[in-house]
This record gives sequence, C-alpha cells and structure tokens, in this order.
Amino acid sequence: MPSTEKTHFNIPNTMRAVVLNEPNTQLATTDSILPIPTCNDNELLVKVEYVGLNPNDAHFAQSGFCKWQYPHILGLDAVGVVVKANKGVFPGVGTRVMWHANLGGEGTLSEYSCVPNFAVSVVPDELCSSIAATLPCSGMAALVSLDKLEVSEGDTIFIDGGSGAVGQFAIQYAKQRGVDVFTTASKHNHKLVKNLGADAVFDYNDKQLIEKIKRQLGPQGFDAVIDTVGGESTTRNIELMRFCGRIACLNTLPHLDSELMFRKSPTICIVSLGGAWLANSLCAQQRLSFMGNLLLEGAVTGDIKHPKIVEVAFNARAVSDALTAQLTGSITGKHVVKIAP
Repeated sequence: MPSTEKTHFNIPNTMRAVVLNEPNTQLATTDSILPIPTCNDNELLVKVEYVGLNPNDAHFAQSGFCKWQYPHILGLDAVGVVVKANKGVFPGVGTRVMWHANLGGEGTLSEYSCVPNFAVSVVPDELCSSIAATLPCSGMAALVSLDKLEVSEGDTIFIDGGSGAVGQFAIQYAKQRGVDVFTTASKHNHKLVKNLGADAVFDYNDKQLIEKIKRQLGPQGFDAVIDTVGGESTTRNIELMRFCGRIACLNTLPHLDSELMFRKSPTICIVSLGGAWLANSLCAQQRLSFMGNLLLEGAVTGDIKHPKIVEVAFNARAVSDALTAQLTGSITGKHVVKIAP
C-alpha cells in the first residue's frame, strides 16, 4: 500500500475545471472556475493529478448525455491523491487512487473530484500517476469483453481495431488466456500489435480484408470477436464468426439483417462500463475497483504494456483538440491530461 506521508491538506474554496457548456459537433469546451465539490459520507475528495481521455468522452461531448446538467465537467478516468475522507473510510487521506467515474455524474477534468471509496483502486508506489491514468476505461473494457466472451485456451478471437487502447489491452489479456489473436490495424501499427502478441494482423483499409482473413483462418470462423469499431464493421465481424460464435460490442448496434442472425446465431454481448453506475449496482461498481487492481498489478510487474502516453495540457483548447483526435482515430497512444502542476 502506498505510504501516506501527508495526512492534512489545505483545500481551497474553488477549483479550475474544463467544462462542456452544451453538446456541440465542434467539441468546444470552456475553462471554468467552480466551487470545490461536496462529498457524501462514503465519498473521497481527491486532488486530481492526471485524467485519461477516451473516445467516449468525445462522443458524449458531441451528443450530450440524458443525465447531465450543463455546464458539465468532462472526463471519466482519473488518478489523484485523497485529500479528505471521513473517519474510518478507506482508503484514507494521502493515498493515491485510480478510478473510472460515474457517467451520470460530474467528470474528472477538474482540480478536485469526489468518488465513492469502494470504486477506487490504490495505486502502488512503483507506478507513476500518468501510466495509471491510461488504464481504467480501456483496460476495464478489454477485461469485461473477454469475460463476457468466455474465451479459453485454443480459441480464436478477432479484435477489430488492435492498435486502439482497448485493442492493445485486449490483445495482451487474450494471449495470457492462451487465445489465438487476429486483429486489424493500419500498416504503420502492425509492428506495435505484433509486439503485444497478435498472431495475425491485417490492414483495415485493405479492400480484400475479408478474403485474406478467411484464407488465413480457414472455413471455421472465429470463436469470438471484440468489436471496438461498430457500424458496418459489426455486420462484417458477425459474418466472420463461426455458427453460435460470440461477439462483444463496445458501440451501439447497427441494424442487423435477419438472415445473418439466423445463419450465424451469434451471442451478442454489450460492453458498458457506465452501466455499473446507471444501474446503481454496488457489486458492479466494486468490480470496477477489482479490475483496476488487476490492471495496476499488470502494469507494475510488466505483464501488461500500457499505451504510449500523449500528454495534454489542462486547458479547454488543448482538451478540445485531443477530443477531436479521439474521434478521427488519429492517435495510437493514450491522451492523458496533466491536472496537477
């Protein structure tokens, strides 16, 4: 457990934050000064050090979310130090923690944030905060996908979008389970995903992609698929599966042809980390903490390689630019906003 050298912090009355005044296609955000949030009995007040950005942050900045009030603080993944906690609440003041925040509440792109104590993971002393900030959303989504797919040694899995953050974690954890991994990536990222353990890599821009995959895989089809892309790719991925295969979808399902559904009879799993909060499931929220512990352990031991860190300044312009890059898919690494000076 990290040492707690400091047990008292001077907490100001206000804080800097990057907020969304209203959903917009330009992904415009605003620098703001807000009051320090008030925490409930079981919540921790955390001084935020780093925030990891995800494609979901960009999508919701465009469309908004039904439970948000505006201006809304963006950001879901964070690492920081507990500066206030009620007596007897663990982890205590001075502890460094990592978490994936409540989609329905205020986000983490601010100098201070509240989070339930049971949803955080304690960051080991050996791991720097910027690396920890790359782990929650992408790593947890990969773990949930593999658990839902129930893959085991000898299975074949297709990870669509292997060079994205979710794909990078999924490749590594799938290989730990003895699974044969096929994936897609742009040509300049083939070496990256190979080094992570992918057995076969295909260029997602290749017009003969399906034919080349079938040629290497054979007629049986994939046992499982992690679909990080969505849209028309979901239909293609189901076509590549064996009869009664399993697919984990990280995006909204497109219209699926009835003939394809009857012919493939797929098991379709939806991956939603936000559902742990929206369903008000204490067990699911605690599971986020358990998965966080697993990710942190893998990062410390070196069993899991984190995505390349692309640091982002803590201001509205830099955050908006990073969110735009998230949507265009022009980043291979992980955007991490440095909050603490």
